[in-house]
Formats: sequence, C-alpha cells, structure tokens
Amino acid sequence: MGEMHVPAHALWGASTERARANFGYGDRPLPRSVWRALGLLKGAVARVHGELGLLDAAKADAIARAADELAAGALDEHCVIGAFQTGSGTSSNMNCNEVLANRAADLLGKPRGGGAVHPNDDVNRGQSSNDVFPSAMQLALALETRDVLLPELRRLADALHGHADATFGTIKSGRTHLMDAMPIRVGQEFRGYAQQVERGAARIATAATALGELPLGGTAVGTGVNADPRVAPRALERLSAALALPLWVTTAPFQGQAALDVVVAFSGALRGFATAFYKLTDDLRWMASGPNVGLDELRLPAIQPGSSIMPAKVNPVVCEGVLMACACVLGCDAVIAFANTQARFELHTMMPLVADQAHDAVALLACAATDLREKALAGATLAPDLASRVALNPMLATALAPLVGYEAAAAIAKTAQASGRSVFDVAREATSLDAATLRSLLDPARLAGERGATRDG
Repeated sequence: MGEMHVPAHALWGASTERARANFGYGDRPLPRSVWRALGLLKGAVARVHGELGLLDAAKADAIARAADELAAGALDEHCVIGAFQTGSGTSSNMNCNEVLANRAADLLGKPRGGGAVHPNDDVNRGQSSNDVFPSAMQLALALETRDVLLPELRRLADALHGHADATFGTIKSGRTHLMDAMPIRVGQEFRGYAQQVERGAARIATAATALGELPLGGTAVGTGVNADPRVAPRALERLSAALALPLWVTTAPFQGQAALDVVVAFSGALRGFATAFYKLTDDLRWMASGPNVGLDELRLPAIQPGSSIMPAKVNPVVCEGVLMACACVLGCDAVIAFANTQARFELHTMMPLVADQAHDAVALLACAATDLREKALAGATLAPDLASRVALNPMLATALAPLVGYEAAAAIAKTAQASGRSVFDVAREATSLDAATLRSLLDPARLAGERGATRDG
C-alpha cells in the first residue's frame, strides 16, 4: 500500500501509522484495560511458544518481557489506536504487535523494523485479531469488575448497612405511590438499599465469571487455522494462575468470535444494577428535598453552593451526578445490544465499540458508588422530628381495621386528616377502645416490626 512515515521515537510501525491516518475521531482512546489485557495475552502466548519450541527461546522471552511492560503501562505512549477503528480490532492488535516486536528487538539489542522480531510472524504467531481482541476485551472486563467495580459495590453496601444499623431505632412514615403509608424504620429502608446493592453486585459477579470463557486460539474464523492447539489452553492456564482468575478456552469458538453474547449478558447485569442504583439514589434525593417545603427527612452534607442566584441554596449534587452516571450506563447497554445485532457471519465487527462502552459502564458505576458513599452517605443525618410526624400519619388507622372494620377505620383516618388531629385522639372518640389498647395498636415501633434488624433479617 505504499510507504508510510513513522515518527522516529515511535515503537509502532507502518500498519499502525496507516490506521492513525485513517481514523480521526479525536480523543477517544481504547481503554487502558484492553491494552493491559492484550499485553497479558501476548506475553502468555509468547512464553508457551517458547516452551514448546515453536518460537526461538530468546525471541519468545524478549516478546514476553515487552508484553509485561505493555501490561504494566510502561508502553502506553505507543498505544495510539483509539476506540473507533476497524470493527475487529485489527488496528489495535497490529499496534500491539508492532510495539512488542520493536520493543523486543530493543531488548535483544537488535535493530527495529521487523528484521529481528516480526510483528506478524513472531508476535502474532498462531493468532488473529479475530480471536485475540474479543479475548482481550473479556479479560479486561473480568479484571476491572473483580478489582475495581465489585470492591466499590461492597464498600457501598457496607456503608448502607452501617446507616441501617445506626438508624434502626428511628421510625418514619413509609411511602407508597409517593403518598403516606404505614410506619417503617429508617434502618429498614436503608437495609433494603444495601440488599439491592448486594444482590445487584452478585448478579454482576456471576455474569463476569462467564467472561472467562475466551475464544483464544480460534484465529481467523474459529477453526484455529495456523495455531498449534496446545498453545491457547496452556497460555490461559498460565494466566489464570497468575491472575487468580478462572480463564479457559471456549469449546464453542465460532459463537465466541461471531458474536459477543457473553458481553451483552454482562452489560445486562450492569444495566440492571444501574436501574436499582438509580432508584435508591433518587430516594435519597427525595428524602433530602426541602428543607421547608420538601420531605426533609434526610440531611445530606452541604459540599458546594447550589445556585448562582439564590444565596444559601444547597442541592443534592452528588446524587444528581450518580443519576446521570446510571443513565449513561443504560445508554452504554443500548449501544452494546445494538452492536451485537450487527455481527455478520463469522465475525463481530463492532468489537472496539463494545469494549469502549462496556469499560465506560464499569468505570461509571464504580466511580458513582464511591462518590455516593464518600460525599453523600458519609455525614448524612436524619431530621430530628420524624417520630412526631409519624404520630400524625392517618395511615395508622390501618392497625384498627381488624377490630373496628375497614369502613370505620377509613372514617377515622379521614377525620384525622381533615382535622389535623392524631388517629389516637379521633379513635378515642369514635370507638369504645380504651387508651392503653389504642396506644398498643397504634404504636409505630410495633407496626414497623423488627424485620431487617440484622443484615440477614
């Protein structure tokens, strides 16, 4: 295709330089986690090639050492291909191959340019972009989920459980359809939020485990052409032990390269969590609304002015940031799902886009969980008059229905609501129940019960 002029300092070569010229989408880099995964996979494969005598031992060692540097981030400045490129990720794979070939040549004291270490014949031996890139994407997502997202979700759940423990003795009015309902403990409410996070995280963890089934070794179309069948299993066995992460070669390479169903399922778990995360965060925002004409049940830390025109106004800005992050995760999932419908025959051709969007979703949820925990939940306090508000809740009349009947209880509730009096006072006049019985029946703590007193309750 003609000559290409490559910057003298660059470790990449002509193939990468040509791709740089072809894709002008601005500052949208391929996620660093994918480059790390490419380094991990290339290093493991090179070492196995050396052990099996399929590649000169010194050359294999140099490639593996260069791949270690790539995985560690030492060669990031030479990873120049962005997220929008050839749909198979070939440009990134070749960027990786050329960088590792030239860096391996440096380590061997040989000249760069493919003479000593060839990007295709040596670094890419027994591989194709079509099996390496989806494998790198899945490995990257599995590592990000285990090492970044799930720990943040555990910390968020712990923080919510902490609030549940601290507020379990405080009763407030429950709310259904945004209207007053039966009493609930603040701790029960927060326990529910913590349990949402825990169960959502468990679903993400399960979906992430399936990412360990990699199509490595399938090469061009899944048949494994030009690849020694011993290499991929040994490489993944080595990586699995080093990373303490279950990794295995898929027994269905054709589906693994032709579509990214496993990533779609993983993205679906992220989407599900994002909807739950949105709900609990929006609840906190509603509880913090006011202070005079809102719910004013929860006081969030005041961390910045809320208005450029209204002095002293403070807004739930951290909650709003989390809500936007959750909305974006839903958008990422929509893109991933659509991209999977565009797979054709033996190859998915929107793989870099899927990698980009899935990485964004994981990173957004991890950051949002940290922000909510550190900047909203930490320092949040309850309004001091929640108990007195409960006493005026007309829904307390529900507790009278088994003794006086639904209609009579409804009449008591309506009278209490219209007059601004308590259900207790109205019931004293409208029924023959004595004061002690009424106090017992209408006791908010009794009505709320003890469910949720512990994390397992």
